[in-house]
Amino acid sequence: MAVQMRDPRKAAGLFEGWEETMIWSCLQNVMGSVYADSLEHPTSALAVLGDFYFLAGEADRELLDCGIGKNPFQIFVPQNEKWAAFIERCFGGKAKRTLRYAFRKERDVFDRAMLGRAVSNLEKGYEIKRLDEELFWQCRELEWCRDFTAQYADYNFYQKYGLGAVILKEGEMVSGASSYSGYCGGIEIEVDTREDYRRRGLAFICGAKLILDCLEREWYPSWDAQNPWSAALAKKLGYRFSHTYAAYEIYEGGI
Repeated sequence: MAVQMRDPRKAAGLFEGWEETMIWSCLQNVMGSVYADSLEHPTSALAVLGDFYFLAGEADRELLDCGIGKNPFQIFVPQNEKWAAFIERCFGGKAKRTLRYAFRKERDVFDRAMLGRAVSNLEKGYEIKRLDEELFWQCRELEWCRDFTAQYADYNFYQKYGLGAVILKEGEMVSGASSYSGYCGGIEIEVDTREDYRRRGLAFICGAKLILDCLEREWYPSWDAQNPWSAALAKKLGYRFSHTYAAYEIYEGGI
């Protein structure tokens, strides 16, 4: 039987070597949850944070059931091909296999001068600022930027484990980069731009600002790309590509 772990650290060995900050958030008990087949000696585990479900250890149907139906959109990430085959067998055509792009977790690769120039080159008429409490709650009301703050219960929690930068036009948010999630020592970056303001370089400027703010705090600004566009933006900001990996997107869950 799959159970939620009171002490997620007991499942840490199953995720060893998996450089994914959302897993670290779960194992540190900062955000998310960890489920396993045993509270004391797990052989299978599931780390859940927001839309993401990371499956480790031995393939276990009950762990899949833990995540089903909780969100209308889910991303299942298998640790290995055994888990991948198990997901495909259980979900069938409901699971869309995709490739995501991982980047090296390197702290000393960022060109601060270049990032600073990017921020200072913001066109007249736009304003860039940190994501404050008022903007935090505004994000909850706007579909395009909801994930900037969705995983944080309130602004106090965001202040402790989150960080963001947004660009305003006539007082309205039009682009931003914020923490999808946080852990002890860094954040996982979420970047987006309102559809009518895309392809103007605003996401690059927001990303540059957020990276600089993270470095100032001695936090690591982790980047994981969903698509080639996001991967290209990451490289432009200074990240170095590591590898692609498989994930499964599932809409309206259910097996």
